[in-house]
Amino acid sequence: MNIYLDNNATTPLHPAVKKEIRKYLDYYGNPSSMHETGRNVKNILIKSREKVAEFFNVNPSNIIFTSSGSEANNTVLKSIIYKKYEFTPHVIISNIEHPAVLNTARFLEKNGVDVTYLPVNDDGVVSLNDLKKEIRKETVLVSIMWANNEIGTVQPIEEIAEFLNDKDILFHTDAVQAAGKVTVDLNETKVDFASFSGHKIYAPKGVGILYIRNFEKNRRFITPLIHGGHQERGIRASTENTIGIAAIGKTCEMLKNEMDEEVKKIKSLRDYFEKEVEKRIPEIIINGKNSKRLPGTSNITFKHVEGEAILLRLDLKGIKVSTGSACSTGSLDPSHVLTAISKDPEVAHGSIRFSLGRENTGEEIDYTLNVLEEEIEKLRKMSPLK
Repeated sequence: MNIYLDNNATTPLHPAVKKEIRKYLDYYGNPSSMHETGRNVKNILIKSREKVAEFFNVNPSNIIFTSSGSEANNTVLKSIIYKKYEFTPHVIISNIEHPAVLNTARFLEKNGVDVTYLPVNDDGVVSLNDLKKEIRKETVLVSIMWANNEIGTVQPIEEIAEFLNDKDILFHTDAVQAAGKVTVDLNETKVDFASFSGHKIYAPKGVGILYIRNFEKNRRFITPLIHGGHQERGIRASTENTIGIAAIGKTCEMLKNEMDEEVKKIKSLRDYFEKEVEKRIPEIIINGKNSKRLPGTSNITFKHVEGEAILLRLDLKGIKVSTGSACSTGSLDPSHVLTAISKDPEVAHGSIRFSLGRENTGEEIDYTLNVLEEEIEKLRKMSPLK
């Protein structure tokens, strides 16, 4: 038995992506080489960039390939410390950002940048009014994630983008969790920069995307993390990850055709799962329930029980879940996301994230519900927290 309910951490490869990877394994040429072997590989990059651009409704010239969403986030935020301002630059992020943004912001603070950590409400959503109050004449960048990786709440990105559009303030969004789950139309939503990751959308690890709007204007803000060759229009040196780029191009092509139906199915399974959990198990909290959420994310607090104990019990029964962000595994600190939405430490310590994907079935959810009900009852009987 292997029921994988940790798709927000990483996703299995789409079958079509597996075929695409096998197809290009023998395309070993360097895309910067002028001979035929290199040109053949260059064509793979061109076609993949076009597929990615079509999925996000932008021009291919706006798409830069990176090694990950984290690299894309770091590229944008760290560019601030290389600019020569006549004032102390100010950045605004939310206090529930992924560690790739949160820890980079802390790095900026150590290097002379002022950072405001915008609070969220009890459902994990930032307020546009709160953001407006924090804007200063020194504000140079706002970075708000499109959707949260732990509780799935979707932020008002369109409204924030509209507000910032006529101001001399750049807007970045970590859209890693949003891609393939909610509509991300970068032509309609006027963000300046957006970050994406292949392994969250059924492509392999090791490939990501940085979107740059108004490329010729906004590229002047970017200082590359990696200096070297001319690759990716001078934004990201290093010989391109051909296989990863071919894969992320293919997954964007498949998502364009399959996303609507998959989202309906996943949301239906998630809603059924939560309804049954509420019916079968007392004293729970569905975190972020009253806000717009990603269709497959369900973060549930089971009172009087430690989250790690639940995770291990479910794992023994073949069910793979998470207690929060995979990037925070190993830390003894409670989830910064859950502490941001609740002052009760029990909420942070007794929560499990169930994140569904395209391969999950109703039978798997029923099995999970039966095991979960049984294990929570056992754990509560022996729990000193009860």
